[in-house]
Amino acid sequence: MGVKLNKETYLGWYELMVRLRKFEERAGMLYGQQKIRGFCHLYIGQEAVAAGTVSALRADDRVITAYRDHALAIAKGITSNAAMAELFGKATGCTKGKGGSMHFFSKEHNFFGGHGIVGAQIGLGAGIAFADQYLNKDNVTICFFGDGAARQGILHEVFNMAMTWKLPVIFVCENNGYAMGTSVSRSSNVTKIVELGLAYEMPSESVDGMKCETVHDAVAKAADRARKGEGPTFLEINTYRYKGHSMSDPQKYRTKDEVESYKKLDPIETTLELILKKKFATQEDIDAINVKVDAEIDECVRFAEESPAPEDSEIFNHIYVEDDYPFLVE
Repeated sequence: MGVKLNKETYLGWYELMVRLRKFEERAGMLYGQQKIRGFCHLYIGQEAVAAGTVSALRADDRVITAYRDHALAIAKGITSNAAMAELFGKATGCTKGKGGSMHFFSKEHNFFGGHGIVGAQIGLGAGIAFADQYLNKDNVTICFFGDGAARQGILHEVFNMAMTWKLPVIFVCENNGYAMGTSVSRSSNVTKIVELGLAYEMPSESVDGMKCETVHDAVAKAADRARKGEGPTFLEINTYRYKGHSMSDPQKYRTKDEVESYKKLDPIETTLELILKKKFATQEDIDAINVKVDAEIDECVRFAEESPAPEDSEIFNHIYVEDDYPFLVE
C-alpha cells in the first residue's frame, strides 16, 4: 500500500510542505498588497494532509477538492509558476487566469478543482470514480471537503450511491474545526463527523491530520480497498488552519492560545525533528532545501508579475455550445 516510508519519503514530505507553506505565506502577503484579488483561502497548518495523501496515491489517481485548493493542486503536480500566475489572473495560470484562487484545475495532473459551491465536489468526485469504474480503469478518486460541507444533503445521497455501486472513491473530510467561523459543536448534534459514514456501512476512520505518516497510511489503505473493488472509504482527517477561513476573516471565534497550542503540533517542525533525529539529513541539507524553495517562490512571483493578462477573446474559449439546443426562445 503506497510507498515504503524511508529517508526519501520524509525528505520529500518536508520539501513539499515547506513549498506549500512558503507559497501560501507569500500569497497572503501579495493579497495584502492587492496584487491578488477576490477570494483567497490559505492552507497554512494543513500541509500534512496534502503531503501524506500524494505519497499514498499514484500520479494517475484523481483529486478533487473545495476552494481551499492551492496546496493540494501544487502537491498534485501543478507548478508554483502556474499556481501563482492563476492567483494573479494571468494567461499563464493553470486555468489561463479565468479561475482564480478557488478554481485551480489541471487535466494533465488529474486535479479536477477547486469548487466554490460548498459540497458540490462530493457529487462530482463520485462521478469521476464512476467513470473510471465504467471504463474498467483501476484509478482511485479522492474527494476532499470541509467540516461545513459535511452538513450538505448531497453527502448523504452520494454516500448511499457510492456504497451501493462500490465506487473507487475516498471521501475525505478535512476537519479543521471551523466551517468558516462556526465550530462543529455549534452546527451539529453529531460532532464526530466520521460517524456519518457508518449510517451507510461505509468503512470510516478518524485520522490524525497533523502527521504525514497517519494520513499516508489511512489513504494507502483506502486506495487499496478501492482498487480491489471493495468500494469507498470515508476518512475524517483532523487538522487545523492557523489563518482565518479566508483573507477577510478576523478570527474572533477562537483564542490566540488555541492557535498557539496547535502550532506546537506543526507538521513541518515535527517532520524536521524526525529527519534530524534519524540522521536522514544534516542541518546543511535542510538549509539547502529552504534556499531552493525560497528561490522557487521568488521565481513564481516574478513569473506571475511578468506574465500577460488573458486576451479579451479568451472569454469565448472553453465554453460548451450545443448548436441545436431545444429550449431557446426566439
